Amino acid sequence: MPLFGKSQKHPSDIVKSLKDAVVALERGEKKSDKAQEEAARNLQAVKAVLYGSGDSEPQTELIAQLAQETYSCGLLPLLVNNLVRFDFESKKDVALIFNNLLRRQIGTRSPTVEYLSAKPEVLVALIKG
Repeated sequence: MPLFGKSQKHPSDIVKSLKDAVVALERGEKKSDKAQEEAARNLQAVKAVLYGSGDSEPQTELIAQLAQETYSCGLLPLLVNNLVRFDFESKKDVALIFNNLLRRQIGTRSPTVEYLSAKPEVLVALIKG
């Protein structure tokens, strides 16, 4: 646990916070600027879990928890369907996160590919733009 830095949130908390922020953006609530900032902050946190941050390497256990939580709460379709609501940097983060999860393999399995094959509407939304 860092002494002077921010304590790292658990992957399930990050995913839940990100989902809440994206849902607030989707609704078009009055505080959409705040929701966009919250979404950007949480996207950065997800990226830090997947790629590591600064001097720390990514931890496979945290990545597995993050991916599982992402699948179980339906975050990938939500991110894809609301991509137009994000600012440019957040769009880049969504692309990095999506690609990282897509390339992730466990043995010979590709869990994100399996998830997306069960939800073809995500790919259709990506193709439509």
